[in-house]
Amino acid sequence: MSARPTAFVLLAHGFGATSWNSRFHAGKIIGLNEEYAYGYHHAEKEGVHVRYSEDVPEGRFSKLVRFAVRGLIGFDLVHAWRNRAAFFAADVVWTHTENMSLAAALLCRLFPKKTPPKLILQSVWLCDNWTQMSSVRRRLYKALLSQADVLTFLSPLNTAQARTIFPNKRCEFIRFGIPSSRTNPPRAPRGQRPLRLLSLGNDRHRDWTTLVEAVRNQTDINLVIVSGTAPKSLVSDKANCQITSPKQNSELSALFDDADIIVVPLTENLHASGITVVEEAIVKGCPLIVTDVGGLRGYVEDSDVWYVEPHDPLALRDVIRQVASDPSAALAKVVSAQEKLKLNGMSSVAYAAEHARLSRQLLGLANTQEPASRRELA
Repeated sequence: MSARPTAFVLLAHGFGATSWNSRFHAGKIIGLNEEYAYGYHHAEKEGVHVRYSEDVPEGRFSKLVRFAVRGLIGFDLVHAWRNRAAFFAADVVWTHTENMSLAAALLCRLFPKKTPPKLILQSVWLCDNWTQMSSVRRRLYKALLSQADVLTFLSPLNTAQARTIFPNKRCEFIRFGIPSSRTNPPRAPRGQRPLRLLSLGNDRHRDWTTLVEAVRNQTDINLVIVSGTAPKSLVSDKANCQITSPKQNSELSALFDDADIIVVPLTENLHASGITVVEEAIVKGCPLIVTDVGGLRGYVEDSDVWYVEPHDPLALRDVIRQVASDPSAALAKVVSAQEKLKLNGMSSVAYAAEHARLSRQLLGLANTQEPASRRELA
């Protein structure tokens, strides 16, 4: 093995290097994204050669087979198997969710090698779903994931939970990050009427009900929800609420520019649900109200955002009005949040650098680079 190890990034079907990159450059991926999914390619700057999985073209029958296997075992083994050549040629394998983590582990079990790649396997929803799984599935998943060299998680809460499930495995919290090298100037609510709220997300832990109830009959507040999963019936009788799905990034940027406050309403979870929107709002320079769940305090604190307890529409309404009435405090929090974004390494560059650091450590190679978060500050 050379001093420049090869990392293979095994991502779910639809996130392959070629298909993602072509959609990115065609403007079909909405939000602040990287030209390659999640920015793992930035690890090239850390002395790691990065290769992504590819989406193999498939016909109706091969797609049916892939879906059938996934439905049976709960993860996409066929997609991983199609990428097996690059997988086994790598020094280390990185995954993003348990879908590919489980597939990677089973691939190593099915095709044992004298010197298999090191496995840095990430999970997102695993700990949230653990108690709802059958005992058979829990035993299978535990046996497979126990093959990892490092298990990684995006929240301190599911990291702590994972350490009880996998007491003999190394479990690490890695802060997720988005492109954040260019931030918009911080801004406060502009005192306009109506007050304009923006809320975004498709995760099942979004609490749209509490948010809509908080602004119901508040004629001086307008709410725009950007979601492909929020039920339209929730706002059908509320004149100050709407649900939309932008088709172009220019449309989404206009919504951010128009908003006074970004609200991230959440139900209890362990996986830092909402963190992408939180980071995107900080990059855009917007004041933030966030439900205090999911381990988001591992990213931002009270000095950066307004936290509110879950399932309490009246408390949420009070905080919305508090933010609107104190623009200087709102501006100070946005400034603090943008500083925290850099200091805590909450960027796709720092996220990739942490994977590179762990990989070099596992492979017995020196980490000679200065931490990415420090380089970004230079």
